[in-house]
Amino acid sequence: MTWKKRLARMGLPILTALALTGCLFGASFNELYQLPRLPAEYTELQAQLDAIQDQDAEYAAPTSGANIQPVQLVDLDGDGTQEAVAFFRRSGDEQPLKIYIFQTDDGAYRQTALIESSGTAFYSVQYTDMDGDGLSELLVSWRASPELQALTVYGLRGLDPVPLMTTNYVRFTVGDLDQDSRQEVTVLRGDGEDNVAEFYTWREDGSLAIQSSTRLSMTMAELQSSTIGTVGEGEPALFVTGVLDETWAVTDILVCREGRLTDLTISPTTGVSGEIARYVGLRPMDVDEDGVTEVPVPVPLLEVEDLAAGTSADWKISWRRYDSLGGYREACQTYHDQEEDWFLFLPEEWDGRIRIRRSGAGDERATVFSFQRQGTFVDFLTIYTLTGANRESRAVRGGRFILLRQGGSTIYAAAFTEEAASWAHTIDEEALRSRFRVIQREWGS
Repeated sequence: MTWKKRLARMGLPILTALALTGCLFGASFNELYQLPRLPAEYTELQAQLDAIQDQDAEYAAPTSGANIQPVQLVDLDGDGTQEAVAFFRRSGDEQPLKIYIFQTDDGAYRQTALIESSGTAFYSVQYTDMDGDGLSELLVSWRASPELQALTVYGLRGLDPVPLMTTNYVRFTVGDLDQDSRQEVTVLRGDGEDNVAEFYTWREDGSLAIQSSTRLSMTMAELQSSTIGTVGEGEPALFVTGVLDETWAVTDILVCREGRLTDLTISPTTGVSGEIARYVGLRPMDVDEDGVTEVPVPVPLLEVEDLAAGTSADWKISWRRYDSLGGYREACQTYHDQEEDWFLFLPEEWDGRIRIRRSGAGDERATVFSFQRQGTFVDFLTIYTLTGANRESRAVRGGRFILLRQGGSTIYAAAFTEEAASWAHTIDEEALRSRFRVIQREWGS
């Protein structure tokens, strides 16, 4: 590799740092152009990566998921030492996508494996010990074409990759649905006119193959999320949610019974899930942290006849907890303020008795809770979202108290009105804090 190529790889930040520290003065360019003194094993690894690039290859990091670095250090064989996994693309090859695996040997990295595949780009990679043997399986997905994604699961036997399964997919999940202490793959994809979930389980030869499949209640274009959770007394289940016409959320709840996928929500009349509700951007989750996954169902805060036409668009969320037979009951109710990234567990006594409105703008926004009294609504609680330079002082102004500080830039505060004391169902500051939560945004692939 020429010194110009090396300089391009290093980039301007190194030279900028040297200039800021005064190191450029009195030194020649050749003296300044020196790689940092790295530990020997990384120096050898960098030399091998440079050699791959010299063969007209370029880094091709995965574009989605948690692992998006072009070179990743991970302990694949469970021996406490990290292997290096590097992602490249060599455009002129028949199989342009390449994954190089390097293992340490006497303190230095050496290449021990190469995975090659066709396609245009790596989409995601996961490292998971699926069968419990101490070795990580590699779940690699890539763009096979602009319209198609493909998934291959590789087993590592002595760090020699062996393909265990390959399929096209729209979304996949990994989890132990059949409770055999090994993790299986459930693939969601379109199959002609049908949209299906395919359940891949382990075979005696160590490969993964389709055990069963079932139709889904949504198309792949409508698919919104897929989440491994639980029903009943902790039975694993796959919650698959789609959004119909940008208005309605439909959820399939898939469990494994005697090796076959079964949909707990299927309607014998329509042949699709009966779990259909207004879509408000929420997905199934263990909202109350009791170990069982709940399904969100928005309902009006007040009965429709109690709402003045056009004055309220407020919804509470009724969270349904399913049992192992497909029946459900309400686990809890929440109010989600998704604009301000918080939610509140609503006391049962507030059910059908409150209205909520939003006010404010800029660095001080408010959500106001009101209760019914003699045909009118009386404000009793305000929750504030405070940002800006003086948020600390505003958080304790005029009877306010702090609920939570979030991310170093946002404070959530609250205040009760004088009228709150006159309502039989008012809660105190401690109870409000115990019911207040910040919405956790999750990355998905």
